[in-house]
Amino acid sequence: MPPIIQAENLTKVYHVGKVEVPALQGISFSVEHGEFVSIVGPSGSGKSTLFYLLGGLTRATSGRVVIDGADFAKLSDAERTEMRKQKIGFVFQKFNLLPTLTARDNIAIAHDIAGKKGPVDEAHLKKVASMLGIEDRLDHRPSELSGGQQQRVALARALVNRPSIILADEPTGNLDTKNSDLVLSMLRQSNKEFGQTVLMITHNPEAARYGDRIIHMRDGQIVPAEADPQWLHSAQTAPLQDSK
Repeated sequence: MPPIIQAENLTKVYHVGKVEVPALQGISFSVEHGEFVSIVGPSGSGKSTLFYLLGGLTRATSGRVVIDGADFAKLSDAERTEMRKQKIGFVFQKFNLLPTLTARDNIAIAHDIAGKKGPVDEAHLKKVASMLGIEDRLDHRPSELSGGQQQRVALARALVNRPSIILADEPTGNLDTKNSDLVLSMLRQSNKEFGQTVLMITHNPEAARYGDRIIHMRDGQIVPAEADPQWLHSAQTAPLQDSK
């Protein structure tokens, strides 16, 4: 079976006036079905640019992104949108919840956006909410929820349609330790219990350790772990967490 995510010699160059600013410089890697991969690196390393390319939210300057056998470069904008709806669940650092909707409706809206026929699977929605500890907050609006609860609603929204792939961009960036652990544990559980492939972008070495495999980035390139001073410092001060 081919990898579910393939990045082949990806480059991305932004233009600021007449100046070219390289964000990615020849990134290549693959992710297997059911794998949990963490991509770690400091701010400015190109992690978020890579996230947007893998999610089909922007186009590469050169190189290829292949998701479950489909080459994004060969798809129209409408086809890429449909691919995202059917295959990918997104979790962002900003919760992006609709303020006028309850938590339950913010979760269920993913069903409507994906164009699923029939009603949302209530049993699965409640199961995901229970796993995330928000089953008693489903009738509350975002303004009535804590930051940690809002992020868990956003995660439930990404999970409710059972997408093949979860792309998470700094999902614990605004959370305290307790809520970070809850979100990371749920990503791990969705990976193990539902068989979903998870790719998580993070600057936090402790969060990265929840993955099966860690890819290090620096200056728009993949580098060995020993080239990441932040990682080396963390490895010296904290043991690897057995979260699997």
